[in-house]
Amino acid sequence: MSTSGIISIIVVVVILVLFIILISYIKAPPQIAYIISGLSKQPRTYIGKGGIRIPFFERLDKVFLGQVTVDVKTSRSVPTNDFINVRVDAVTKLRVIPSPEGIRLAAKNFINMDDKKMAEQVQDSLEGNMREVIGSMSLKDINIDRDRFSDEIAKKASPDMAKLGLEILSCNIQNVVDDNGLIVDLGADNTFAIKKTAAITKANAEKEIAQAQAIARKEANDTEVASEQSIAERQQQLALKKAELKIEQDTRQADADMAYAIQQQIQQAVVNRETINAKIEQTKREQELTAEQVRIRENELRATVNKEADALKYQTEVDAAAELEKQKRAAEANAYAAEMDAKAEIARAEAKRTAMILEAEGIKAQGEAEAYAIQQKGLAEAEAMQKKAEAFEKYGKAAITDMVVKVLPDMARATAEPIKAIDNLSIYASDGNGVTNVTNSVPVVLKQTFDVVKDATGVDMSEIIKNNQRIKIDDDSQVTVKK
Repeated sequence: MSTSGIISIIVVVVILVLFIILISYIKAPPQIAYIISGLSKQPRTYIGKGGIRIPFFERLDKVFLGQVTVDVKTSRSVPTNDFINVRVDAVTKLRVIPSPEGIRLAAKNFINMDDKKMAEQVQDSLEGNMREVIGSMSLKDINIDRDRFSDEIAKKASPDMAKLGLEILSCNIQNVVDDNGLIVDLGADNTFAIKKTAAITKANAEKEIAQAQAIARKEANDTEVASEQSIAERQQQLALKKAELKIEQDTRQADADMAYAIQQQIQQAVVNRETINAKIEQTKREQELTAEQVRIRENELRATVNKEADALKYQTEVDAAAELEKQKRAAEANAYAAEMDAKAEIARAEAKRTAMILEAEGIKAQGEAEAYAIQQKGLAEAEAMQKKAEAFEKYGKAAITDMVVKVLPDMARATAEPIKAIDNLSIYASDGNGVTNVTNSVPVVLKQTFDVVKDATGVDMSEIIKNNQRIKIDDDSQVTVKK
């Protein structure tokens, strides 16, 4: 056999051994005993530790080691030693005796059983033991000393449970009931005795309460009389004190009234003096305010005249420029329209000529003549529009002059309007020419306007007025322009 074959066999054997070990290993929890039996005479027991179980040759069984709760009830009434039928309900806690012998006995009787199944197995035995104990005790002893009753049951049942590998941990009596209500009657004497004691205690307490209330009322009455007497004495002292205080208060009030009257006269004198000073100061302030108002009004008038002159100057420039631009655009529009009409006429003539050629060759000369006539007409109209535009351009300066002349009366009227609107005006001037300065502002504004027109258009309005027109301002501030 080759080396590789030997190695393969060894690997297979090792794997097989590991697999057997894995399936053979067991580990018991603390509350369950694992019992391995089969190959050895004495079974092996594992509690909370692991071991090996050979498959197919050894058997694994389990014994529950935890607490087993057994509800023990008498299925029917049981007579006590004084021949009274009772029914008893008790709860007993059991477990497997923690010794090799106890585990061995439990394995023989409760192998592979859970706690509920184990409780069913021992319930009849415990009920029989409880019946025997009930028959050995009186009804009064069972109710009065239940601890002894439960101890007797545990003592009576322990030998039987030990034979099964179990030990009794506790036994508690839950309820004891008789069929004729004798337990209630046994408690009647105690009930009446307790009620009697309570009634006597209540009567004594009420007696003590009544005595205490009487003493308290007497003490309260004495206290009330003494309190009223003290109150009367204090009220008398208070009345005397009030009278003394009233006399003192009246005296002080009279002194205070006199001092108040004197002080009031002094304050009134101060008030009168301060009032006169305030009136003097107010008069001074009013005079200063009047002077300031005159100065402000004078400045407002001057600003209004200057503003209106500037506005009129700007409006004149804008209107002149707008009118010139309007005339230029009208000339261009007319020229363009004439050119378009000529082109349209030429197009129509060409179309007509083409149609006439298609219609008959004989009328070709007539079509050409008409087309030539139309063309000459369009050229004549275009030339006329061109001359019209040149005329507008030449006429521009005269048009501007005419427009400015037309608006001169409105300019003079607008300049004099603020002066006409003055109803009442106080003018203070050091040179005595206050009114003259105001009325002379109108010619000054017009002169500034003429200068602006001359700078913008080259037209000297003063020369035009000298040669053609004159401007007159009437006494009622009306402006007229005459030839």
